[in-house]
Amino acid sequence: MEVLEMTEKEQATALIEEYSKLQRILKSQDRDSELNYQLKITKAKLEALGIVTEHLEID
Repeated sequence: MEVLEMTEKEQATALIEEYSKLQRILKSQDRDSELNYQLKITKAKLEALGIVTEHLEID
């Protein structure tokens, strides 16, 4: 299996994106709606990479 490593710039970009998402949720007039939107986007990204998300959900 091939191991992929992120560069420092890629790590910084990922963290900036995560921080931006959290800021959007925090500032949103409807936090539940924004949170659900962010979950949908993240789930789509994971599934595009072939990661099954159903096992990641908390019951």
